[in-house]
Amino acid sequence: MEVISKKAGESLIMMTELVLPNDTNVFGNLMGGRLMYWMDIAAALAAQKHANAPVVTASVDNISFEAPILLGNAVYIEAKVSRAFTTSMEVHLHVWGEDLKKQHKYKSNEAYYTFVALNNAGAPSPVPQIIPVSEDELKLYDGAMRRRQLRLVLGGKMKPDDALELKALFSNGTKTT
Repeated sequence: MEVISKKAGESLIMMTELVLPNDTNVFGNLMGGRLMYWMDIAAALAAQKHANAPVVTASVDNISFEAPILLGNAVYIEAKVSRAFTTSMEVHLHVWGEDLKKQHKYKSNEAYYTFVALNNAGAPSPVPQIIPVSEDELKLYDGAMRRRQLRLVLGGKMKPDDALELKALFSNGTKTT
């Protein structure tokens, strides 16, 4: 019997890395590209865990770096599927740095990645739906359709007039001419 839905928490991945000299820029900060690489791996693992199938990255939303992660600090990446669509999944990521000497943990950034599950022939494959359980999971789930529509509009795959969830965010129910 095929599983048609899973709890969001079942896809949770926690990844830990140590920032070494080869991972840093000339200022001793973790290079953004290295962090994005690690984030892509964590997000792919969460998506593959949810889909029980190989996945490919379809998109990466804006990543804003709030605080640098320094040489010698630990990096913690939490990835979890926030919503599943037909063959694609949105994965939400939180990233923290930690100064291990001072035992100070701080938020570095968060982002959304989108993955598509593939079957053995390499074609998109249906994925189980998500059951949000916690209040945070429900909030992420509810916003995922608007984020998806924005990604599709910006990528030229959806007409702005067809993005109904997104339009509702900007209108108060009255039509303007």
